[in-house]
Amino acid sequence: MSPSTSRSAAMYLHDILQSVRAIRGFCEGKTYENYLSDLLLRSAVERQIEIIGEALNQLGRFDPGTQARVRNFRNIIGFRNILIHGYAELDDSLVWSAISEKLPELEDDVSALLAELG
Repeated sequence: MSPSTSRSAAMYLHDILQSVRAIRGFCEGKTYENYLSDLLLRSAVERQIEIIGEALNQLGRFDPGTQARVRNFRNIIGFRNILIHGYAELDDSLVWSAISEKLPELEDDVSALLAELG
């Protein structure tokens, strides 16, 4: 991996990690019912998921090998596309499930990749 590729990859990975941590902070101590009843919370979480998906998409343009090491990267990018283009069909339970079940593994993957890149 060339130095410029490493910097680009690290930049996108950092953006992803920052958004993951923002979502965790937004949802700390919240229930699914809290999530459903709070438009501001839902909007904030959805925006951060959009950022994550876009950063992963851009990462693939600069460093497909690093992108491929993020579990479920295709699903994450697809989920971002649903949020942006198919928002009317969005199922809030899927968003909440992603937060509680998939966010920790995304954070683990991205943290490990950032550590490798230095």
